[in-house]
Amino acid sequence: MQKIRTALALSIATLVGGFLLGACEDGGGTNTTTGGLKIGSLLPTTGDLASIGQQMAPSVPLLVETVNACGGVNGQPVTLVAVDDQTDPKAGAAGMTKLASVDKVAGVVGSFASSVSTAAVSIAAQNQVMLISPGSTSPVFTEKAQKGDFKGFWARTVPPDSYQGPALAQLATKKGFKRVSTVVINNDYGVGFEKAFVQAFEKLGGTVVNKKNPVRYDPKATTFETEATAAFAGKPDAVLGVFYVETGSLLLKSAYQQGLSKGVQVMLTDGMKSDEFPGQVGKGSDGKYIATGTIGTVPGSDGKALESFQKLWKEKKGGSPGEFAPQAWDAAALLVLSAQAAKENTGAGIAKHIREVAGGPGTEVTDVCEGLKLLQKGEKINYQGASGNVDVDVNGDVVGVYDVWTVGDDGKIKVIDKVTPKK
Repeated sequence: MQKIRTALALSIATLVGGFLLGACEDGGGTNTTTGGLKIGSLLPTTGDLASIGQQMAPSVPLLVETVNACGGVNGQPVTLVAVDDQTDPKAGAAGMTKLASVDKVAGVVGSFASSVSTAAVSIAAQNQVMLISPGSTSPVFTEKAQKGDFKGFWARTVPPDSYQGPALAQLATKKGFKRVSTVVINNDYGVGFEKAFVQAFEKLGGTVVNKKNPVRYDPKATTFETEATAAFAGKPDAVLGVFYVETGSLLLKSAYQQGLSKGVQVMLTDGMKSDEFPGQVGKGSDGKYIATGTIGTVPGSDGKALESFQKLWKEKKGGSPGEFAPQAWDAAALLVLSAQAAKENTGAGIAKHIREVAGGPGTEVTDVCEGLKLLQKGEKINYQGASGNVDVDVNGDVVGVYDVWTVGDDGKIKVIDKVTPKK
């Protein structure tokens, strides 16, 4: 099954990649002229996060298509170069190097995995390429930005886990859980989330059962019996899993097969909110989905542009936009609007103007084309995104809301509540 899923993911990635390039190299029937704004996307259409990456990736060419239909940026069409980062830091670093050195893009939407963005951001900053992530939530980026490591060439349209960790701790407390264990993927995302959750949960009076012996698994692991046993030991009320879809599903299946998860609430995060995950964990001997009843949090979308974005998506693609699609749309929107504000198609120009476009004192706009027209006239704007107000701060961070989700008896994921982040 793993080989079949991988082959399927590669096939889908090829189709998505072809669509991305095809949609964006044709600016309304004309070839992109030399000197026009060139941007890239560095998102996972294969690998551990493929099921989520494939949902958000189409947002970027859709934004470029929309912008080119209303005149482009600085009087010229925008060109997009799409790269699959394979949910792998090495592939992400190679992809970022290609985008910066060969394709010479001014900005990039990416990556999703914090570990991949960590590998890519130093390359972006060194080459003065603006990197805007629609999904990397590790608090490490805030810490490094405060030190000046990124030189202003980093931002994200999703709030950091310094907010989501406390939000999930609030949810655990609200559910009456006193003793919680953690098991996380051993990278910036997993360890950063773990730290934020532990601090917040203890502040609320909870106990982290395995605080002194945290369970962290290798992102490239394929078996998880030992990790599952350690995570569910000590009779916790709940186990917090900070995973990616492929490996997280295997770990949860292992816990079930060993009889460890019975009577223990499983709590998950944004890295697992994929329609495919309940099926990948599988069904028990009773025919019921093993993942039924799990709960989790995920950055939500409540921006003023959300309704129009959903309408455009339905018109162009049918159905509703997938997970993190609004965040990817907003990341691409900030790139083009900032370039127009700078009146130059450079990463330095984008980095200099992104904060005034995202949260400045100008006219509030939800329509990217309207924003471009106002900027062309020399007016200032305050872009209100689909995911939220995307008021990017000095560290490249935004604040957002979180959806609370669960897996139903039918294996379907549904949002059941919202929780407001508190640090």
